[in-house]
Amino acid sequence: MLLRLPTSLPEAQECLTDGAIPVGGATLVWAAWQRDGFPEQAVSLREVPEANVLGAGELGAAVLLHRIDERVPEVLRRAASGIGTGAVRRTATVGGNVVGSTLRCLLPAALVLDARARVLAAEGPFETDLAELLAKKPLLLSLHWEEPLVSGYRKVAEAPGGPPPLVVATAVHATGEGRVLRVAVRDGYEFLSESVPCSAGADSALDALGGTTIGALPTEAREVVRDQVAEVLERAAGL
Repeated sequence: MLLRLPTSLPEAQECLTDGAIPVGGATLVWAAWQRDGFPEQAVSLREVPEANVLGAGELGAAVLLHRIDERVPEVLRRAASGIGTGAVRRTATVGGNVVGSTLRCLLPAALVLDARARVLAAEGPFETDLAELLAKKPLLLSLHWEEPLVSGYRKVAEAPGGPPPLVVATAVHATGEGRVLRVAVRDGYEFLSESVPCSAGADSALDALGGTTIGALPTEAREVVRDQVAEVLERAAGL
């Protein structure tokens, strides 16, 4: 297998045109390749500047999970810190987790940040939403978002050998029409995301959530959502 390491977007685009397969941190694809056979060419974005951004409102797809720090919102930082072991976080990438993984531990955080994706196709780079990113799986370059007022994250302790643990991500955003609460939940392998007004307080926001897909979650999951919503809105009230 030839591993190609482009240093610019035009070089990365050429790799895609030639049929190279994105490798990310290889934590997810290596075992499958050992089982099913290696591709002729693979491409890593680790030398492409646009895929290594890390700062206010942006996170590159080639950034290793252990590098995600206080430069990004709390919800994203805490989501990254809870993925796998330290060894995994020093190898796995943002793009591999969001696009290549079935668990997609970073996805709830990206959803409540209302993130947009900058991606690369054989035709060139363009921006899209998370729904299209996950449906069509172009090569992710970076995520971009508007900073929330506050955010929060909780991952319930997982049972050994059981389904993926429940994840609840929250964020409060200031808009021209007042404050909005965004909530995203990973329940098993299903992802739910809803937005409701929250300027009137926690009780009003929770009532609004009750009429959404999140309100139809099992009782234990709804209690976790309730606790997280109350906590993040309490912090937002002081701002």
